[in-house]
Amino acid sequence: MSPGGSRGRLSILIFHRVLREPDPLAPYEPDAAGFEARMRWVRGWFNVLPLVRAIDMLDGGTLPPRALSITFDDGYADNEELAAPILERLGMTATFFVSTGYIGGGTMWNDRIIEAVRACKSAVLDASAIGMGRFELATPAHRRDAIGAVLKGIKHLDRERRDAAVAAMVAAAGERADVPLMMQPEQVRRLRARGMDIGAHTVTHPILARLDEDDARHEIASSKSDLEHLLGERIELFAYPNGVPDDDYLAEHVAMVRECGFKAAVSTSWGAASACTDRFQLPRFTPWDHTRLRYGARLLRNLGRAERTAR
Repeated sequence: MSPGGSRGRLSILIFHRVLREPDPLAPYEPDAAGFEARMRWVRGWFNVLPLVRAIDMLDGGTLPPRALSITFDDGYADNEELAAPILERLGMTATFFVSTGYIGGGTMWNDRIIEAVRACKSAVLDASAIGMGRFELATPAHRRDAIGAVLKGIKHLDRERRDAAVAAMVAAAGERADVPLMMQPEQVRRLRARGMDIGAHTVTHPILARLDEDDARHEIASSKSDLEHLLGERIELFAYPNGVPDDDYLAEHVAMVRECGFKAAVSTSWGAASACTDRFQLPRFTPWDHTRLRYGARLLRNLGRAERTAR
């Protein structure tokens, strides 16, 4: 299912965070012990390669069998504090896609919602100000459901309306939600010094399909130049925020990424890349299973999934 050479297939894993301890409001984010266990499984099954090198080998028809690369999105501080040391200890590398507007300990809009719901002391959260009614918060499951519903409801709003909805939710929760979660500049530099690769992920993590042409181009180009200034080297890889073809980014944004001088880009469409895959729409996937057998089985099934790209 994952041959090498001219028929090579490249699996690319996508992560966001690695937590110190399990979080009942984010059960889909691995804690450090769970992440290390999964990376040991992956190391046993695959030839793990830096993404830039894997793309070069895919282009040249020299990819080894069972090739896989690891990526992280957004730029959370725990990427440098927890994920990178685990990867380094296991002899593995990853590419970290950073949204540059949050470097310096910022808080992304979705995390403001999560932290507001976490901190809310009321048993009911009134979200009628954003047209979403009332949410029970009596249990962690209720809070997870509330977070999921709100994030889904406002994710694709334009930036102004989305920011207003976030502010209204924070106010309704009655708590400040500006918990600094993102990397400091020196953490980005330390990741690179450890042999990890850094890629661009826009400035403010917008849904590109909701921006006008000038704003979208600015988000893409400025994230590249911001990181190049910070690291003193060329940034070759880009990740589309949210990353679903046709929903979150369009064919015009693929063209922008190419024109801005990137070498390749990744989406969040499932599947594995082949020689025929658009290098500016490389698919990524991560199983959510907690056992070795199920995790491996889902990775295997992903190798047979048809790729989806922006039309």
